[in-house]
Amino acid sequence: MQVYLVGGAVRDELLGLPVKDKDYVVVGSTPQEMEAAGYKPVGKDFPVFLHPKTHDEYALARTERKTAKGYKGFAVHASIDVTLEEDLARRDLTINAIAKAEDGQLIDPYKGLVDIQSKTLRHVSAAFAEDPVRILRAARLSARFAEFTVAPETNQLMQDMVNAGEVDALVAERVWQELAKGLMEAKPSRMFEVLRACGALKKIMPELDKLWGVPQPPQHHPEIDTGVHVMMVIDYAAKNNFSLPVRFAALMHDLGKGTTPAEILPRHIGHEERSVSLLKALCKRLRVPNDCKELGHIVAKFHGKLHQAPQMRPSTLLEFLVELDAIRQPARFKDFLKACEADSRGRTGFENCPTPAADLMLKVLEAASSVDAGAIASAYSDSEKIKAAVFEARLKAVRQAL
Repeated sequence: MQVYLVGGAVRDELLGLPVKDKDYVVVGSTPQEMEAAGYKPVGKDFPVFLHPKTHDEYALARTERKTAKGYKGFAVHASIDVTLEEDLARRDLTINAIAKAEDGQLIDPYKGLVDIQSKTLRHVSAAFAEDPVRILRAARLSARFAEFTVAPETNQLMQDMVNAGEVDALVAERVWQELAKGLMEAKPSRMFEVLRACGALKKIMPELDKLWGVPQPPQHHPEIDTGVHVMMVIDYAAKNNFSLPVRFAALMHDLGKGTTPAEILPRHIGHEERSVSLLKALCKRLRVPNDCKELGHIVAKFHGKLHQAPQMRPSTLLEFLVELDAIRQPARFKDFLKACEADSRGRTGFENCPTPAADLMLKVLEAASSVDAGAIASAYSDSEKIKAAVFEARLKAVRQAL
């Protein structure tokens, strides 16, 4: 029985990055021997075990054979005679197909070290085409390692997979899982560039894919192209370590611009409402979690209105605050402002522009929240009178603050 450290742990160690999760491959053993040695079996589809002390994952060396479309259409073969090289051959990218022996020796049959040095994401073998999740994973790794580029032959293989309908077999939960991870990487725009280059984005998020090539008014958007703008927005959100809901909302905020009638371009009248409608369908299709969906909704609907805040009267500002449910959900409201900040600064030449509307709305929220609504409510029995009295008290506080 030989044990090898494999996959991302070896890759990250070679790149000088901190190693988070360690995965091991065991060659020359059986499930019975692993259990006898104290390892706990956890694998459903193939033999995977947890180390009795470290709880790291140890998988028996295995091969796979494609049996049906999609990422679950595989027959797995794990036995005592499967070699390390055969196990590594089924992995997605060469940089993930390097093993490290217990004595520190590197086993690199597919030249992953060469690709690490040249900063290239390259498929190990034609078996890459058997699992459509690998397209998403390659795109996600592009967001993590932004200086890496996808090898031309790997991009061609991914295009062939898209054309063969492999991406259509992906389940919503798996797509969302990979997209969410990619959004939380250092440069999420790279993920969408890779998905666009192979045609997968058009299948997975056609609403987003339509934004490239759509012009915007150059005085407000010197970068002009809507797709380019959205990529700048999500990269700004990533650079500032904003949360996943904020990054998702930033990605989705301008979907409606992809359906603007050609005769009114480059203006986008009413794009906010169109964005809301498109976002609703996308969230349902990909089963997007509620926190991302809800923030995405209010950012898509109200990001344009926020810019008008400095021209609003105190009563209109308070009504806007109520419309955003900011007093009941202040944390979500602050996330709304972060997404709008990313939108404002995700423009060429506006990267450090002031955000007076956000500053103003925070001041209004602080003033409105200082009112003791419970004390006011205790003086009335009629719900409409309570509502009116609370609003007047908050409006007074807002006026004083301004």
